Amino acid sequence: MIYVIRHGQTDLNKEGRLQGRQGLPLNEHGIKQAEGLRDNLHNIKFDYAFSSPQERAVQTAEIAAGITVTVDERLNVFDLGEADRLKKGEVILNGAVPDSSIYKNVEEIQAFIQRVFHFMRELEEKNGQSNVHIALSGHRCTTGCIGAYFEGIPEDGNILRYSSDNGQYKVYRFRSTRD
Repeated sequence: MIYVIRHGQTDLNKEGRLQGRQGLPLNEHGIKQAEGLRDNLHNIKFDYAFSSPQERAVQTAEIAAGITVTVDERLNVFDLGEADRLKKGEVILNGAVPDSSIYKNVEEIQAFIQRVFHFMRELEEKNGQSNVHIALSGHRCTTGCIGAYFEGIPEDGNILRYSSDNGQYKVYRFRSTRD
């Protein structure tokens, strides 16, 4: 089983700002959310835990899964470029992402999806036949993208519909282990 966890709250989440690679660690509420995840998942013995390199995701994974976390760059948050830390309502979007013709260094959405899907395919190749419990800790974008790996990319391309709220999780199963 795959437990896809979105990191707990940070002050930037609380302020309604976009939070990418210039993000903050968990705030007090975010730590409590991660502890709540741990309590909700207490009956799961995780075999592996993987996380985005962002501190907020690593903190959440360590608290929730209770095991050593392996950081993988492919789970990193979508690079918002110059839109990082701006108020959500002030950012000009192109679809669901900041408009790269306005903000420099915004990651290409297809490149983002490819890197997360590459991680997921590799994880499935290694563990798809096993009855393991894996925690994946990430962000709104990564939890949405992982959901799209299992559910398919929606016709409108909005993978964020599969994401979780801060401090929440969703459970998936690899195709090869489905009943």
